[in-house]
Amino acid sequence: MSLNTFPARRLMLACAFALGCATAQAENWPSRDWDSQLAAPSGALSELESYAFPARDDATRKGVRTDALLVIRDGQVVYERYAAPTTAATAHLTWSMAKSLLATTLGVAYGEGRFRLDAPVVDYYPPFAAHPQIKVGHLLNWASGLDWQEDYEYAPLKSSVVAMLYTRGRSDMAAFTAAHSADAAPGARFSYSSGDSNVLAAALKTMVGPEAYADYPWTALFEPLGITSAVWERDASGTFIGSSYVYMSARDLARVGLLMQRDGRWGEQQVLPKAWVEFNRTPFANYQAQAEQPGEAVPGGHWWLNAAVGGALRPWPDAPLDTLVASGHWGQGLYVIASENLVVVRYADDRDGSFDRNHFLKLVIAALGQEVQP
Repeated sequence: MSLNTFPARRLMLACAFALGCATAQAENWPSRDWDSQLAAPSGALSELESYAFPARDDATRKGVRTDALLVIRDGQVVYERYAAPTTAATAHLTWSMAKSLLATTLGVAYGEGRFRLDAPVVDYYPPFAAHPQIKVGHLLNWASGLDWQEDYEYAPLKSSVVAMLYTRGRSDMAAFTAAHSADAAPGARFSYSSGDSNVLAAALKTMVGPEAYADYPWTALFEPLGITSAVWERDASGTFIGSSYVYMSARDLARVGLLMQRDGRWGEQQVLPKAWVEFNRTPFANYQAQAEQPGEAVPGGHWWLNAAVGGALRPWPDAPLDTLVASGHWGQGLYVIASENLVVVRYADDRDGSFDRNHFLKLVIAALGQEVQP
C-alpha cells in the first residue's frame, strides 16, 4: 500500500516539511542584494557612531577615520554608513585583508583536491627550489622561516615588503621572496610576511593551471557568493598580489564574512570544506607572543584570532573568543563573530594608530549584538 494511505504518516511528513521550510526561511542569505532590518536608534548606537565617525581634520590625517561601516546580523544589514567619497558601490582597497581573501580562494582549491597542506611549496612553485623544506601550511601560518622584514612607512630602507611592492621586487613578487635566505627552520616561529602570501598566490597558478588561474578567484569564490565588485591586481609576471591589492565593496566583502561565519557554506552549497575553515580558525601551533607586543592578534590560517596562546593575551578581551578577523593596513577590518551572529566590515584611513579595535568591537556588540535584539 502507498505511504499516502496512512494519515498519520502523511501528517508526520507534512509537519517535517513545514518545519524544514520554517528553518530555511529563518536563515537569511543575500541574493543580488542584502535584506535590511536596520537597528533602531539607541544610546549604544550613538556611542558607536561617535567613535567610528568623529569630527576629523583630514588635512592632518590624525585620529580615527572610517570610510565605511557595515554590520550584518542574522544575514541582514542592521547598520550601514559611509563617509564621502566612499559609497556602498565603492570597491575599496582592502590592503592586507587580501591575505584572508587569498586563503579563502585557496580553500576552494583545497576542497577540489588541488594541493595538500603538508606538501612542499616547490611542488607547486618551482622557483622555490632553494627551500625544499617549506610546506604550504608553513606559508599559511606566516612561518616560512625566511629572513623577511615587514616594515612600512617608518623603516622603508630595510623593508622587504616595500621593496617587493614598489621597487626591485615588483615585477615578480613571488620570485623576489623566493630569493630570500632562511633565518629559522620552517614552522619554528611566526613572522608576518607579505612575501609568504605572494608565494602562495604564485603556487595557486600551478595548482589550478595557468588557464583557469586568470579567472579562478571569480569562478571559484566571487561568483558563487554573488560578488560583483572585486578587482584583484597582478604583478608583471601575471601573479595575483595576494598580500595587498584586492578592491571590493563593503557589501561584497561581508559575503565572505558570512561564508566564514557559516562554516564555509553558502545556502545549500559547501563552498569551503569545513576542515579548511577549522584550519583558518586554529592558532599556529608554535606561536609565541612577542614581549613588546603581548596583546597582538594570534595567527591562524591566514586569518587572525582572538586567542590567548603561547603567552599571548587576548588582543580583544571585550570581544568573544571566537572572533575571527581579516585585517588590513590603516584600520581595514572584516570581523566574523559567529557567537553573536555578526559580520562587521570597516574600511578606514587610520594613520596615527589611535584606533582601538577592542573598544570598537565592544561598542559594536553593545549596540548591535544578539543580546540587544528586542
